[in-house]
Amino acid sequence: MTAPQATPEASPDAATDGRTVLDARDITRALTRISHEILERNKGAGDLVLLGIPSRGVPLAQRIAERIASVEGYDVPVGSLDVTMYRDDLRMKPARALLPTQIPAGGIDGKTVVLVDDVLFSGRTIRAALDALNDLGRPKAVRLAVLVDRGHRELPIRADFVGKNLPTSLVERVKVRLEGIDDVDAVTIHGSVTTDGADA
Repeated sequence: MTAPQATPEASPDAATDGRTVLDARDITRALTRISHEILERNKGAGDLVLLGIPSRGVPLAQRIAERIASVEGYDVPVGSLDVTMYRDDLRMKPARALLPTQIPAGGIDGKTVVLVDDVLFSGRTIRAALDALNDLGRPKAVRLAVLVDRGHRELPIRADFVGKNLPTSLVERVKVRLEGIDDVDAVTIHGSVTTDGADA
């Protein structure tokens, strides 16, 4: 009688690696397309301000600004907008660390502000960003650029510029990794629920 063969165990990383939906080249192409769409919609770069929502929205905003500069020969002001104190879930979640808000020297009054984030989900992070902007000045217009729109909106918020529309289920998690913060450029889908980055 032969002994039953042992079932091979899954590698420890199998559950955490997720399924890659955007690799580094895909992200580069998506940001290039978003940059051109912003320029076309705005008819140039003259009055633009890009504000990244920490943490991964900031390097995305910087990359978009670099691409716009390569096309227009104009350095678009880039800053960051922390929305922590404007969130509507502060009482329900552990305290979050405050991240920098850095508004370019020219301010935002009368400018076209493009908010940049990695994932758009419920819309609550963007609602908080709009409240934060209201305390900083009065832009001429506010637009939204996101690398991934995964749907499941809870508020009437829509992105103007999207790298990839990514239909997901509520039990899935979208993870964005970017060089400079992480070890690689990649967007992956994972099957477990988490509160990290799940309410953009």
